[in-house]
Amino acid sequence: MAARFDGRVIAVTGATGIAAASAKLLCSDGASVFTIARDADECAALGASIGDGGHHGWAVADLRDEPETVAAFEACRERFGRVDGLLAVAGGSGRRFGDGPLDAITLEAWLATMDLNLTTTFLPMREALKLMMPERGGGGGSIVVISSVLALHPSPALFGTHAYAAAKGAQLSLVRAAAATYADRGIRVNAVAPSVVATPMSERAQGDPVVAGYVARKQPLTGGFLSASAVASASAFLLSDEADAITGQILEVDGGWSVTETTP
Repeated sequence: MAARFDGRVIAVTGATGIAAASAKLLCSDGASVFTIARDADECAALGASIGDGGHHGWAVADLRDEPETVAAFEACRERFGRVDGLLAVAGGSGRRFGDGPLDAITLEAWLATMDLNLTTTFLPMREALKLMMPERGGGGGSIVVISSVLALHPSPALFGTHAYAAAKGAQLSLVRAAAATYADRGIRVNAVAPSVVATPMSERAQGDPVVAGYVARKQPLTGGFLSASAVASASAFLLSDEADAITGQILEVDGGWSVTETTP
């Protein structure tokens, strides 16, 4: 019996957390995965963890940089000959730039957080679409963008990072617009909006007992931080032919966050 992704090439942005869990899952299900991330050591470590049983390649690129992003997707094309899917994971917290409540954010912090989360979605989507469009020699495909539950369900007491929320909300608008534009080319575009996931990005939150207690109550289905594998599974579904009639949708993978009331 053929695996779900036999013969498919999927580009994944990022090399840790959700991206790493997704790359491993996709490879185990027959995909050739091409990782694009800033850190060569993380890319190499991910490739080593996948092992010889998976088809994996990688390129180093800062996805905020246009020439580097273009070169990375060209490297993917050269390595595997095509792109059938994109999982856009790369991004991160803007707290180190000064992200916070709107009245306290500097323009520098706003722009840096947007660049980290929105430019790193736009450029990979653009380059993947070029390789998927039938009129450019592609065979269609599927794009999945990792957004955040905070784009739809704010939590101001502990997660009042408004530039991050705005960037993640903009991702959802971009997904809907792109889905409408490219459906007739056989290209599906969807988003996964996870709540708080146990990844390197959330290490600060995981180590804070107040935040950890809040997350445990807010996400009762998991009793705490989501696993990266839960998000990877949802993303793989949307990338697969099982979701061939689904486009322009937002799948919230949140452990109950969006339907649970609690206090910090």
